[in-house]
Amino acid sequence: MQLLERISWLKTRIQENLFPHLRECLDDPLTEKQKDLIMILEVVQIERYVRHLNESWTGRPPEDRCCLARAFVAKAVYNFDNTRMLIDLLHNMPPLRKICGFVQRNDIPSESTFSRAFAEFALSELGDAVHAAMVDTHLSDELIGHVARDATAIEGNEKPLKKEKKKKTPNKRGRPKKGGVREPTEEKRLLIQVNQTPSEALKDIPVSCDVGTKKNSKGYKETWIGYKLHLDTACNGLPLTAVLTSASLHDSQVAIPMMKLTAQKVTSLYDLMDAAYDAESIYRVSRSLGHVPIIDKNPRRGPVLPMAPAEALRYNGRTVAEHSNGRLKEEFGGRHVKVRGDRKVKLHLMFGVIALFADQLLRLTS
Repeated sequence: MQLLERISWLKTRIQENLFPHLRECLDDPLTEKQKDLIMILEVVQIERYVRHLNESWTGRPPEDRCCLARAFVAKAVYNFDNTRMLIDLLHNMPPLRKICGFVQRNDIPSESTFSRAFAEFALSELGDAVHAAMVDTHLSDELIGHVARDATAIEGNEKPLKKEKKKKTPNKRGRPKKGGVREPTEEKRLLIQVNQTPSEALKDIPVSCDVGTKKNSKGYKETWIGYKLHLDTACNGLPLTAVLTSASLHDSQVAIPMMKLTAQKVTSLYDLMDAAYDAESIYRVSRSLGHVPIIDKNPRRGPVLPMAPAEALRYNGRTVAEHSNGRLKEEFGGRHVKVRGDRKVKLHLMFGVIALFADQLLRLTS
């Protein structure tokens, strides 16, 4: 209730105080999309986290990074294919230009300046910082019923990294010779992650562009070149944790560090996951965090017993993860990845994630 009251107060303040003031300042009336953007920017407040560059004594001073950051959020909200479309609209739509902070058309930077600012934001992990602050501000004091975990394919705009084939030397069957020692097998990643911190576990996760394969809802295999975005979503539809990995990585390989990261941010009761996460280590970590894991059983272990009625009812709530992934792709730029490199791809997606978070937050009071 505190969350809903806070968001209702914010929406009322914007509608009663900010919108009338903007109508007096702008020559053209605000569209509904522009009103949505204004509310999202007020929730995100990205200018608080932009690192201002120190102006040098020589050369041209850098453009205002706050305006550029607001423009990138607008790009996600408008679901533009590329930055050039954003710049064209800023030139031709005065209300949008002033919402982002550019007073005159001459204030709009060139496309190369947008590109340099984007690279700086990616290097400083601006998207992750803003998203973490939003989760802490709005959800740190809330009790989350369940967290749904899922991954979605992200098509890239670069060539896949060629992988070196590892030559395996299998051990001979039977007992080793007298005085001989059997070579130890590598410990599985999930077992190692149980005792690792999230940062340690994520350092071992591949993030390069490669080829991924998965089965669709009809059982047919689909292949794509790019990445995979793993998303933790609260029962109210708010994204809590986002991790970008290589497309070929199995969903289960980031479940443990994501559980630990999400547990540091919010208090939740249930972990909902599909059959790809059916592993004993994941169950163990979920219970150690005080959660109840509800994971669909994988038929690879033999006959599958149906869930208890109460668990099956709760498991139906896992659709919020699929809904968040769908909205990110269809409404907030998840299908339009034009940048290259895992850091830039992650920032592009995080602009969509923070816009999705703010939009979903505002929808809770509708």
